Amino acid sequence: MTQHFTMHPENPQQRLLQQAVAILRGGGLMVYPTDSSYAFGCQMGARDAVERIERLRQTGKDHNFTLICRDLSEVANYARVEDWAYRLLRAHTPGPYTFILSATREVPRRLQNPKRRTIGIRIPDHPVPLSIVELLGEPIMSSTLILADEDMPLNDPELIAARLHGQVDLVIESGNCSVEPTSVIDLTAGFPQVLRVGRGDVSAFA
Repeated sequence: MTQHFTMHPENPQQRLLQQAVAILRGGGLMVYPTDSSYAFGCQMGARDAVERIERLRQTGKDHNFTLICRDLSEVANYARVEDWAYRLLRAHTPGPYTFILSATREVPRRLQNPKRRTIGIRIPDHPVPLSIVELLGEPIMSSTLILADEDMPLNDPELIAARLHGQVDLVIESGNCSVEPTSVIDLTAGFPQVLRVGRGDVSAFA
């Protein structure tokens, strides 16, 4: 059964946030809003939920999953951040960016890029996911809501609920999101490399 919550985009209801966290702690898979597009989300250790994302998106083994963190202090637990990279993160978070960094041992190996041992890191500028992460006490494992037969993310919560009914445990509606995913910046080479141009301005990384 798929539950459907409508949360206020600026002041999400505490009762609904607590219920969402309970679903995640039970191994559930949710769809939630961000400052770019809607995304899939689950706990890092929720193997079944991760496998469901892989089936729905039909991702390859080189897919970079992303951890939604509450702030920069939490990022350091899951990714190795050099001083120059930290300055870029501080200047562009929260915001519609995903940064590729070398993963620490705190990140389950199945969530890392199998060849490069990297992980995506993201701090969205949206109260709903930030509030959920705060209550959960750890990052959300996340992936853009692009289905296998689509080229762009779904952004209509009613369509999302209809398309994914019975395949996810929770859909959080908080208004329409953008159809643009995040801009993806690789910080593992000693300098920034733009891997995908999305909602975030990439001029500072050129």
